[in-house]
Amino acid sequence: MRLFVSEGAPGSLPVLAAAGRAQGRAELLVSTVGPEECVVPFLTRPRVPVLQLDSGNYLFSTSAICRYFFLLSGWEQDDLTNQWLEWEATELQPALSTALYYLVVQGKKGEDVLGPVRRALMHIDHSLSRRSSPFLAGETESLADIVLWGALYPLLQDPSYLPEELGALHSWFQTLSSQEPCQRAAETVLKQQGVLALRPYLQKQPQPCSLEGRVVSNEPEEEELATLSEEEIAVAVAAWEKGLEGLPPLRPQQNPVLPVAGERNVLITSALPYVNNVPHLGNIIGCVLSADVFARYSRLRQWNTLYLCGTDEYGTATETKALEEGLAPQEICDKYHAVHADIYRWFNISFDFFGRTTTPQQTKITQDIFQRLLARGFVLQDTVEQLRCEQCARFLADRFVEGVCPFCGYEEARGDQCDKCGKLINAIELKKPQCKVCRSCPVVRSSQHLFLDLPKLGTRVEEWLERTLPGSDWTPNARFITRSWLRDGLKPRCITRDLKWGTPVPLEGFEDKVFYVWFDATIGYLSITANYTDQWEKWWKNPEQVSLYQFMAKDNVPFHGIVFPSSALGAEDNYTLVSHLIATEYLNYEDGKFSKSRGVGVFGDMAQDTGIPADIWRFYLLYIRPEGQDSAFSWTDMLFKNNSELLNNLGNFINRAGMFVSKFFGGFVPEMVLTSDDQRLLTHVALELQHYHQLLEKVRIRDALRSILTISRHGNQYIQVNEPWKRIKGGEADRQRAGTVTGLAVNIAALLSVMLQPYMPTVSAAIQAQLQLPPPACRALPTGFLCTLPAGHQIGTVSPLFQKLENDQIESLKQRFSGGQAKASPKTAVGLTAAGPQQVQALMEDVAKQGDTVRELKAQKADKNQIAAEVAKLLDLKKQLALAEGRPLETPKGKKKK
Repeated sequence: MRLFVSEGAPGSLPVLAAAGRAQGRAELLVSTVGPEECVVPFLTRPRVPVLQLDSGNYLFSTSAICRYFFLLSGWEQDDLTNQWLEWEATELQPALSTALYYLVVQGKKGEDVLGPVRRALMHIDHSLSRRSSPFLAGETESLADIVLWGALYPLLQDPSYLPEELGALHSWFQTLSSQEPCQRAAETVLKQQGVLALRPYLQKQPQPCSLEGRVVSNEPEEEELATLSEEEIAVAVAAWEKGLEGLPPLRPQQNPVLPVAGERNVLITSALPYVNNVPHLGNIIGCVLSADVFARYSRLRQWNTLYLCGTDEYGTATETKALEEGLAPQEICDKYHAVHADIYRWFNISFDFFGRTTTPQQTKITQDIFQRLLARGFVLQDTVEQLRCEQCARFLADRFVEGVCPFCGYEEARGDQCDKCGKLINAIELKKPQCKVCRSCPVVRSSQHLFLDLPKLGTRVEEWLERTLPGSDWTPNARFITRSWLRDGLKPRCITRDLKWGTPVPLEGFEDKVFYVWFDATIGYLSITANYTDQWEKWWKNPEQVSLYQFMAKDNVPFHGIVFPSSALGAEDNYTLVSHLIATEYLNYEDGKFSKSRGVGVFGDMAQDTGIPADIWRFYLLYIRPEGQDSAFSWTDMLFKNNSELLNNLGNFINRAGMFVSKFFGGFVPEMVLTSDDQRLLTHVALELQHYHQLLEKVRIRDALRSILTISRHGNQYIQVNEPWKRIKGGEADRQRAGTVTGLAVNIAALLSVMLQPYMPTVSAAIQAQLQLPPPACRALPTGFLCTLPAGHQIGTVSPLFQKLENDQIESLKQRFSGGQAKASPKTAVGLTAAGPQQVQALMEDVAKQGDTVRELKAQKADKNQIAAEVAKLLDLKKQLALAEGRPLETPKGKKKK
């Protein structure tokens, strides 16, 4: 790609700042051209900025170029950002153009300049203050922030045009202006001349019309009742009055669940967790919990839904674990499969079936796909030079080889892939390879292996993606990773290994080999379904009637977006392929990574021992779900979200609504006579419900949770303003008003109980039991807000839903999972003998991760103190590793004096 910018062109500011977001995602050449240079061949007049894509197409809208860079970086589009961009184009730009013209061309100053743009600045400040968020669209920087910052910077970089009373705007502007990409953009475009650098550009613009009396509109804020149309109110009231009759018909229960012609058939899978790894919170939110929310939502919508998962049980790691514990591989799988099942059961994951890959069906289906690929010429044979550890007396699987990446020089690259540059590696290509178990240097030995001919299948995959991606809900990171694999060119992929524990290869001469786990692990979805029902092909060979949603972390995208589709397309057996690939970023723990060996972070088998209910864990993990970028679990933040959002907001509203029915009306829902204000609130709730549906249909799980909390906040405000506890003591009109407010509030609580079901199923069931919500209303979520608790309905006993988390309780848990007890000072550790291979391996992984962190910070030119702190952590880990291996500690080498 090539980006053309020009000094003194205002549009160049945001595009250069946005280009920093895409750094490392694609090759980009930035060219500075003169203002009169015409870089787009089919335009007769000069125009910058311009982005020339690799395809030869051009983008010459500032917002479009910025949007392209943000999408490359994995950013997810949202409605609020789009509203801000529309407001910037229709409201801010006319006002800003006038102000800049007055300042630069006409030489005006003070209020003459600030006047035209003041209302726009106040609008931004008001929006930031009202939302209590640092950025325009939420907690993280978005496309809207960069576009508006770039537009405003030439004016606001002069403090006299940034009113002191607009504190939120001031903080927002300073935050963005201090970022390195924004600073570089300003230096390139303004060349230390400030706003005067825009003079040549502005002198060519027509004199702006007066903006006096113009009203800033199209506010991208929370929906205000005053903006509702009469039609919207009429539709909402009509839906409300339908009551329980407005519920969609309930689907009959099936066992087994099978596709039904003419219905929406939804097949959902979570990435199969490796059986030996006890899942930590990041694993849980990345795969099973996210998929569970969507599966529960799908069932509430009465879609024909099947949700499957299971443990991935073949491979080298199982053999190694079996040796460590003195058990047979199958015994290891049985043991840890039960551990996984118990963890997911405690987290209320609603699998229709939780299976495993060590089954006859796995062998049968995998071998059938292989035979079909072989018969169609998509399997190659080749002699492979492999690394063999003579000390361990075995060929080394990729995960047990470590060395220097041949592409980027990263020193802790694995034998299959470099975590830093992302390129695939054959272990033999590693420089300075080491066996991760014993640290000896392996030797090269030859072995005959089979390869999947991905280059030969590449055209089929690309054509399939061209049909699938438009209109689908693949996450931006899934799209980017898949396209980058295709862009870099597919290469033959080895599908066999010299192991004993795996699916046997049904080919003469290969009887002593098994299939590589990443060839047959994704086939595990099919075999798990086959163990659920012998009619499994109705799901997996039925692409015309089945929508397949697959959930995973981003590191699994290549195997679900390229490798398995290639195998399925090459097999030519009408397999169902992924329709919507949903990938999360990574969840970190506090300011570091999860580490089982060092006792850092909460793992699935530990959460239930904290005394915090599963639904609280579900809520917080979904609240911080890493959708557009990595996020971090924080004990302090968990306490705050529980006490503010659950206890004080959601729990407070639902409890008050129910208690008013019990206390003031004997447990029976009172008559409701809706005023125009009630109808407007009802409409607002209905619109928020529609937004919730829109978000979950697009698998925007985290954002949809905000809709629930927004509705409960409005419910609390409604009760607070109308004060039914006072009105119940008044005259007939006041008592009737108290009844209406209470009846509407308890119906909002009933709606929230159903909306909450995908996120907090136990709390949802508790609310429904307290309200005695009719069973049909518990099982279906309509698109409109219905009166499901009519006048005369008797509710049950109301009790609090949530408990406050105390500071000392959370501080104790924070210490417990900090790994502090595992850290030993060098003095006390000197006498220790070498540790076992498992501990050594774990420490090596920690050293690799911390080394990566240090390199990333240096590459980003981070603060020196921050780098020093991370280097100190790395050195400490290396000391621990040396002690674990029984090696003497190295004396740090001093820098040579110049």
